[in-house]
Amino acid sequence: MALQDEIRRDDALSQEMAEAAEAALMTSETRFDAEQIIARMLGGQVAAGGLARFGFWVPELQDARVPSGDIFLEVLRPEVPLDLTRAHQDVRFERAYIPVIRTETHCFVALTGMRAGSREEIGDFYALCWRDAEDAWHRILDPLAMSLPFGAMAPAELYDTEAMLAARGDGAYWTGLAGAEPHKFGPVSNILQIHVPTATGGGTLASLTRQFERLAARVEAGLPLEPSDKLFAGYEAVQLLPVEPTTVYETGPEFWQESEGDDSAVTVSLLRPDTTNWGYDNVIAGMATVNPVLLETGRPDELVDLAAALHNFPGQPKRLIFDVVYGHSDNQGLRVLNGHFFAGPNMYGQNLDYQNPAVRAILLEMQRRKVNFGADGVRVDGAQDFKFWDASAQVLRHDDDYLQSMADIVQEVGGTSYRPWFIFEDGRPWPEEDWELSSTYRSVIESQRDDDVFQWGPLTFAHNTPFLYTFWLGKYWRIRECLEVGANWISGTSNHDTLRRGTQVNPKLNVNTRLGQTRMEILDKAYDNPAAHTLTYVALPGVPMDFLNAMARASWGFVRNQDDRYGVKVVAEEAISLRWQVDEYSYSIPGNFTRLKELGFETRADLARFLTFLPALVEVTDYDLEDIARLLNTTEPRLAGPHYTVDSLKAVARAWMDDMQEYCNITHSLGALDPVQCDFAHALREFRAARPWLRENYSGKDHFSYLQPIEGRTVFTALRHGPDGEQVYTVIHMEGKETPDLDPLRLPVPGIEGFGWELALQSPGIGDDYISGPIILKDSMALVFTRQG
Repeated sequence: MALQDEIRRDDALSQEMAEAAEAALMTSETRFDAEQIIARMLGGQVAAGGLARFGFWVPELQDARVPSGDIFLEVLRPEVPLDLTRAHQDVRFERAYIPVIRTETHCFVALTGMRAGSREEIGDFYALCWRDAEDAWHRILDPLAMSLPFGAMAPAELYDTEAMLAARGDGAYWTGLAGAEPHKFGPVSNILQIHVPTATGGGTLASLTRQFERLAARVEAGLPLEPSDKLFAGYEAVQLLPVEPTTVYETGPEFWQESEGDDSAVTVSLLRPDTTNWGYDNVIAGMATVNPVLLETGRPDELVDLAAALHNFPGQPKRLIFDVVYGHSDNQGLRVLNGHFFAGPNMYGQNLDYQNPAVRAILLEMQRRKVNFGADGVRVDGAQDFKFWDASAQVLRHDDDYLQSMADIVQEVGGTSYRPWFIFEDGRPWPEEDWELSSTYRSVIESQRDDDVFQWGPLTFAHNTPFLYTFWLGKYWRIRECLEVGANWISGTSNHDTLRRGTQVNPKLNVNTRLGQTRMEILDKAYDNPAAHTLTYVALPGVPMDFLNAMARASWGFVRNQDDRYGVKVVAEEAISLRWQVDEYSYSIPGNFTRLKELGFETRADLARFLTFLPALVEVTDYDLEDIARLLNTTEPRLAGPHYTVDSLKAVARAWMDDMQEYCNITHSLGALDPVQCDFAHALREFRAARPWLRENYSGKDHFSYLQPIEGRTVFTALRHGPDGEQVYTVIHMEGKETPDLDPLRLPVPGIEGFGWELALQSPGIGDDYISGPIILKDSMALVFTRQG
């Protein structure tokens, strides 16, 4: 039977959907209320009785005056089974066009005969299509798709999301949280931030799930944990860098490329998505589902599996936090969303029109569907970017009401209603010039109704360079803020932004060479630093967060290989990171930087010389690629690498991005992990988890200061008092010269007088035989004492 005959429209249900949308528009108190009701009906959804329902918001068809008789749902079914694990396949698809019901800016249709995707089976693909006066077809993709095996720029797969969620393996976890009112998640004791592609050798969600399952098995069996295990152990929550579909290659190849076809069939060349990205270059479309690059099987179930592995972790469940990006869209979003979604360009691409009721409702619905994969918390990227133009006052305003709406969404997973814990990254008035001085990092905390809303704190936000001398004293005023109002801040000095900023610092600045003998050692120890960890986990309020790549002392950078127009410029900006992250030995390893070596950069010195010229030429030519290539070819002696043309420069940029992502994978660093450092960091996490009161602000007898006179060193002291009478006292050498012989328990710190102190933790470099008494503290050393009241 032909697909066109097999798939039938259910006229009654289609009409019912359209009438429900009309009723919402006519009876709701506000247009936004109506659009929220309609948003629940949008996208492709599997219904009972073998039905499939589809809804689209299509104001562009109204703008173009497209007649209703020219609007169809396009259904595509592969004639042979697809294999989503293959790099390339040419597949013939049957095609059917089913007329829809249109209600001004919305289209609806309900169908029988469609195949829904699942873990075991690939479903039918679909898109909305319309026909112009020349009989040419135009495709409108589904921004609320729940499965996008070939990315956000390709037709979506109809997916049985309800069946996927019903089969989840952490049902008991969610049932245990059920109550008369929606459960409200609050803060955890600490967070591990993970970039999925560089977190395991496999680079997928499935591979990461296996990592936690292996760790769980070892913990349950009481087996000793190796350093590579301890990287993932002792954390109460895992925060993933964004896992939504990102941009695609600017100049191709497309992952879905159609060739010959007609109204009944089409041949498609399918490529397995393989882009390199840190996660923040999103196009908004597809935000409700998972980036196919991260899926080993091509099935979104892998994200549910990870949630289950974390929630079922023995001893104490680990929570899952999603990092969502709704503050902007890359310019590629213009390819896949109608123009009504956007409010004009910005530094990242496009602003979103949050004041459009339909856009506002759809964005919130995307968020709701995504979090229903099983997230306990949500981190909102760039909350300061949620803005709108107030025409009456002629000012740009922050849309704090939208941020509140994000936090108000009630999720439902495993039959349990709940509201996630919310974290906002908001550095307003960033990007104004004085933002580092004027930002309070409390704008969202103070505007939200819930008292457990968090923001990234000042030591976490960005531009964090703890390997430069005087950093810690220079930030002392911010540290004082952490003590007084930091209870609802995310703390810590290593995350995806700060580590990247560190790799861009000019090595000629006043670098703390006591951290290591080489730049690589200095950078590694700066962001995985015993003293900084002690400050974060013992002395400061808030919730500490660590970045996996930093804790593994692996490399990191701005990894994105989709750029064609600006790819060379991005590499020029990242060029200095070679000095910090790649030495001659690392470059010489046969498996590293294979693409760059094939292009003629046989040694690190070859690449370093090229990367010395490139940034200067980008600047002096005002990024004219033809001039840059011409000038590179005139150098004496000749530069290594290919003969330089615009195309070969772009090839070098692509090779750099692909090689760097592979180089940043933490598996390259596991063999060099220091067991003592891993043990100490793990012990700090356990210490903090056992004392949740350390999250609270300083009060009463709590004390924090630094030893004076400075005399070439920064040594912090902190005394904290727990509600059960326990005292926690720490001495932390942050930077500089070693101290003279000092007795930590005889320092002029109010409140430490008397006896009863016991050494709880000592950083690497301090002998196991030390209990108390005089000691010489060196850069990055720390001691933690406790005393019962």
